[in-house]
Amino acid sequence: MNKFKSHFRFNKQERSGIFYLLLVIVFLQLTYVALDYLPVGEKEPSFIKNKEWQSQIDSLQNLDSKEESKMYPFNPNYITDYKGYTLGMSNAEIDRLHDFRSKGKFVNSVLEFKKVTQISDSLLNIISPYFKFPDWVKTENNSTSKKVGVSKEENQGASEVLRDLNKATAQDLRIVNGIGEKLSARIIKFRDRLGGFLVDEQLYDVYYLEPEVAARVLERFRVLDKPVVNKININASTAEELSKLVYIRYNVAEAIVRHRMENGNIKSFDELKHIDGFPSDKIDRIALYLSL
Repeated sequence: MNKFKSHFRFNKQERSGIFYLLLVIVFLQLTYVALDYLPVGEKEPSFIKNKEWQSQIDSLQNLDSKEESKMYPFNPNYITDYKGYTLGMSNAEIDRLHDFRSKGKFVNSVLEFKKVTQISDSLLNIISPYFKFPDWVKTENNSTSKKVGVSKEENQGASEVLRDLNKATAQDLRIVNGIGEKLSARIIKFRDRLGGFLVDEQLYDVYYLEPEVAARVLERFRVLDKPVVNKININASTAEELSKLVYIRYNVAEAIVRHRMENGNIKSFDELKHIDGFPSDKIDRIALYLSL
């Protein structure tokens, strides 16, 4: 017991040492706490900004905004809801254009576009210089051509070098800006399935071919030699025969036959628009291959 007590007996010098040690510990603890609360200095942000990378990001964002503000020539017949919105058209103006196109009709001039959409003159003057109609080279009085500086003599020169779209090879088509190996092959494949283009506008039906690019193709190539078509009698054909037409899927062909059986012979092509799934916007093309 005496030995145990001896461990807790300190002389004066040892007691002083222990006291100063405790005093230092308390001082360090208070200093640590004070540093957390006192505004000794601004803390370094946890996220360190890389100025070089941020500069590159800013430049890319500026480039994107500039690209979005650019406007390229386009065919107004194929204005989508989004395209119309970006051009500044109202929903009513866009709907009027879509209703007009759903009847298989095409806008062929700036004045006709204004008449159909009832767009304001101020907006029309801004966007009409970028209109590019497929048949602009044949229209002498096209106001769009005047705005972009295309003279009558230049139009006549362009029409003189037009080549037959039905005889163009994939290599020929690649001279057009925007037509590469895949698109040229796709155009030829679509033409073969049709048995040849009957009208220029059928080029716009090629899958993944942008309207602007199709318009550029039609500046150099047109349907000059139309193929002979054996029209399908819509009132005597089977669903399988109808589905061979590029524009009609098999389920739509079946719906046509079913409609015919329930209602009698189809008397006009407009009657087809009431059949579920029928591509009404292409009725003008489809009618070229059908007979009543």
